[in-house]
This record gives sequence, C-alpha cells and structure tokens, in this order.
Amino acid sequence: MTRMHNPAHPGEVLREYLGDLSVTEAAERLGITRVSLSRILNGRNGISADMALRLEAALGTSAEMWTTMQAQFDLWEARRKKRPRIVPFPPAAA
Repeated sequence: MTRMHNPAHPGEVLREYLGDLSVTEAAERLGITRVSLSRILNGRNGISADMALRLEAALGTSAEMWTTMQAQFDLWEARRKKRPRIVPFPPAAA
C-alpha cells in the first residue's frame, strides 16, 4: 500500500457526504449528539469502529472505508511527530 501525502481527515470527507444536511439532523439520524458529530467534522475527534458502522448504515458506504481512512490519517500524523530511538528486538530463536 502506498503512503498518502497529507490525507484528509475523515471528518472532511464526511462533511461532503452530508451535503446540505444540518449537523443537528445528521447527528439525530446517526443517534449521536450534535457536539460529537461536530468534533468529527472539525477534525478534533476520529471515527471509531462504532461510528464507522453507523455511517455504513446511514450512508450506504462501508465501515472499512471509514476505518481505513482514519487509520491512514492517524499514521500520517504519527509519522510527522518526533519519536524516540527504537532498538529492534533480536531475531526469535528457532
């Protein structure tokens, strides 16, 4: 799999899927609070497995699409941060 350069937060993509639907209406349809949905749409919270399943049911998309998008975004962010030196484990004995 190729690495994405600066992938979109899944909330940005979700905003496009919602179109003209208000945050309040979308949150009600998803069975979550308006605040929770707003945090996702504004990139402050990620999409959990539970939310991915809700989006699958509401939008006809796949839950895997949302979780993959979130994982790609999380890995991209993690790669941008400074990490401590990692010492590899020795090979396992046969």
